[in-house]
Amino acid sequence: MFRVMFFSPRIAPNTGNAIRMVAATGCELHLVHPLGFDLSEPKLRRAGLDYHDLASVTVHDDLPSAWQALMPARVYVFTAHASTPFTDIAYRPGDVLMFGPEPTGLDEQTLADPHITEQIRIPMLAGRRSLNLSNAAAVAAYEAWRQHGFPGAV
Repeated sequence: MFRVMFFSPRIAPNTGNAIRMVAATGCELHLVHPLGFDLSEPKLRRAGLDYHDLASVTVHDDLPSAWQALMPARVYVFTAHASTPFTDIAYRPGDVLMFGPEPTGLDEQTLADPHITEQIRIPMLAGRRSLNLSNAAAVAAYEAWRQHGFPGAV
């Protein structure tokens, strides 16, 4: 299945919502330190409801540790600064869908990482900065899953 990566997420409810999303889709969630919250925070638990036991969540100490665990893989970074729409990608199982921290997104150094296959974007109306992190991850994961006919869905 597909792997969603949050690099340095800052807002616990967004990660809680993503936990629920990966449980519903069969994706994996990879969280990369530093995190802006404690994983035991009530807001994170509440947003994920009772889906924590159904979700595949892995926490990595840093980005090099995440790369070591996830490679080889194609890594698609979602950024408002890219020109390629996320729907132009032919996703393959094992692909990593990477998202940066709220509210800044990924910094230039991370965007230049050689592990990154391509920078892509979710189209929005002009003058809008970004989608909510968990909403953007859900849009991306469902598109990748859709391209493969929603295997395992009822």
